[in-house]
Amino acid sequence: MTIEFERIMISKYIYIIIGLLLSQLGIKSISAQDTLLVRYQDAINIALDESYSIQSHIKQRDAMNHYYGYYKATFKPRFDISLNTPLWSEYVNQIDRADGLPVYNSYGSFQVGGSAKLTYVLPTGGDIALSANMYQEDLSTILASGGDELKTRQFYSRYWLSFNQPLFTRNKLKENLMEAEFLYTKAVHYFTRNQMDIVYEVSKGFYLLVKAASEVNIAKEKLENSRESYRVAQLKAESGRIADADMFSAEVSVASDQANLLKSRNQSRNIEEAFKQLIGLSATQSIQIFTDMKYDVFAIDEQKAIEESLLNRPEIYESNMNINLSSIELDRAKRVREFKVYLSAYYDLTGISTNGSGSTVDLMGSSLNDLTNRPANRGIALTLTYPIYDWGRGREKTQEAKLRLEERELSHEDLKTTIVREVKEVIRTVAESQELILIHKKNMDLARKSYNISKMRFENGDISNQELSMERERLESVQLDYLNSYINYQLAVNDLKRKTLWDFANGRSYLVEKSPTGSN
Repeated sequence: MTIEFERIMISKYIYIIIGLLLSQLGIKSISAQDTLLVRYQDAINIALDESYSIQSHIKQRDAMNHYYGYYKATFKPRFDISLNTPLWSEYVNQIDRADGLPVYNSYGSFQVGGSAKLTYVLPTGGDIALSANMYQEDLSTILASGGDELKTRQFYSRYWLSFNQPLFTRNKLKENLMEAEFLYTKAVHYFTRNQMDIVYEVSKGFYLLVKAASEVNIAKEKLENSRESYRVAQLKAESGRIADADMFSAEVSVASDQANLLKSRNQSRNIEEAFKQLIGLSATQSIQIFTDMKYDVFAIDEQKAIEESLLNRPEIYESNMNINLSSIELDRAKRVREFKVYLSAYYDLTGISTNGSGSTVDLMGSSLNDLTNRPANRGIALTLTYPIYDWGRGREKTQEAKLRLEERELSHEDLKTTIVREVKEVIRTVAESQELILIHKKNMDLARKSYNISKMRFENGDISNQELSMERERLESVQLDYLNSYINYQLAVNDLKRKTLWDFANGRSYLVEKSPTGSN
């Protein structure tokens, strides 16, 4: 896989989330009480901007972008400067004498100056550098014999051109840049994958909150039904047409349903708080979710789903980057026992003032005069190195890197197998959820009709309150079954989108292609 192809895929993934969001439409508004109306897309938009997860992943991606930028900058010229302001030292030096004991002279140095270096990096991995070093130095010596002090002042000027180039070996600068690019590309795909995971997690959180709110409504309806039954029971008790046990049972049902409603409300508040944290809203922000409980039914082409997954899943590209990175490590390991050749050369002009004293300007002039008169220093070196025997270190390093590469290639194949299995599983889950939601919808309609009939029979005295309570429990159960089947279906559809990046309802990809000119 070439770097150019990877760049094209990066540009494609920038638009993944836009494509995903096209499947859901919503409006965000604020009421007079500052309550935020949140629909499905609103929740995703907020999470992709404000959530902790997205902020964390953005920082990771941007950090890797700067890492890549650092290695791109290594091919740029570099200018360095170093100043001594000042450099001062005093020390004692031993002087050995052939005809007597050693003596110890004291030396002092006071230096002011600096150096500058302009380095131009060559595309071949070598460099050419132009350097300059100029400083003024005051030297002093106190002789051990007699204590005489000698002083001098000099100015040092040096200008040199140097060249360094490794031969017959891999260009390490390009290799480091390639590695950094692979790491950055991997980070971009990882960021894209996490965006998709955030969309799915927000979907789970949103529909979990929908479920909690619906359970509150179901509990309210159940409480209203039990209160109505209790009212009827009271009327029947006044005329003596109901047993005391039925009257007591109706009263207990009201109390029990009141407790269940309180429990449902508390659970809903807890889930709401967790949801606000998930998408990045303040804990003090009041929200109200909205969904119309509609769902789409569509056919799924399994072969198309598998093809799109293997073509576009970010994990595939991350795995390819890991293989490329392991290939680089294998090349480096092989170079442990590589035959290396280095070519270096320099041309050096040096001048030292000979006045011994005077102003800085005079000393500098004397140094430059000496530079023009003194022969240049110059040299060239061709260095060859090869490890004759390293007791197997290079071989072991190469084998380690080779096995790591093979492991990542094996992991890549296993990843493709896993993706195919996941796609088949989610397709079966969507089909199963689709069937269940239809079944539970019919059951809910039947249960509601059955409860209405039982309610009339209770009012007519044909059944007891316990029997009516059983019908209320059955109605609540099938309502919850339908709600769970609806949530499971929506999550399965969202998981299908995440794992295939294909919109089966409209027959299009969630990836938005961009032409080289930038138009869609």
